[in-house]
Amino acid sequence: MHALLTQDHVDTFQRDGVVLIKGLFADHVETIRAGIERNMNEPGPYAAENLKEGEGGRFFDDYCNWTRISEFEDVIRNSDAGEVAADLMQSKRVQVFHDHVLVKEPGTSKPTPWHQDGPYYFVDGMQNVSFWSPMDTVKGASLRCVAGSHAWEKPVLPTRWLAETSFYPNEDEYMAVPDPDAEGMEIREWEMEPGDAVAFNYGTLHGARGNTTDTRRRAFSLRLVGDDARYVERPGPTSPPFPGHDMTPGQVLREDWFPVIYQRT
Repeated sequence: MHALLTQDHVDTFQRDGVVLIKGLFADHVETIRAGIERNMNEPGPYAAENLKEGEGGRFFDDYCNWTRISEFEDVIRNSDAGEVAADLMQSKRVQVFHDHVLVKEPGTSKPTPWHQDGPYYFVDGMQNVSFWSPMDTVKGASLRCVAGSHAWEKPVLPTRWLAETSFYPNEDEYMAVPDPDAEGMEIREWEMEPGDAVAFNYGTLHGARGNTTDTRRRAFSLRLVGDDARYVERPGPTSPPFPGHDMTPGQVLREDWFPVIYQRT
């Protein structure tokens, strides 16, 4: 097991779908910060910002840029994320799914809505993990996760963040987006230092408050999959879409697009 982890980390992740890993990217903070700056100066095709009238600040997010931003590729291939992911997922191998940058500038009122990542994706399986890592000290604007939500019977309805409309036509197969604060759910959140990481399952309900502080909140997220991950079709366009992937249902994600970054011998 990796030195950053204890058996309690693994047990907590398996049971609750979320656990804090202190210092996972601590040695790569400056590299990630440089990559985020480059990403914001050279946005990709999926970049989005909140520009609603009456909402202050700036909420920038973009994903699937690691193949063109060398700083992100360096961290993905050379950090301990792959080995730590293998331990948490209890998987022999780890593939990259995608990277995601989320920046809330000071005074950004817009929260990150409650959601699960899994319903947006074309990947199925329980062996998966997202690492969410702030590049600034965070308190009130930290990630918030509902413990145990990855084991709910029904997935939560995926919605478009800006329009707040349903992502797919088959709404009956999903549960309505809950209000974890009002419903008294067990929410996990931590004060975090740059390079710490929240590890959570794709099925874990999560969100974040706006950033009402006078400091930036830059976050780098890395999504990885393990042995049981398979391509699955959804009733509409997935996010990210990965056009032209040519995969068929039940197939392991193609390794030329989703490379293996850790293999347990």
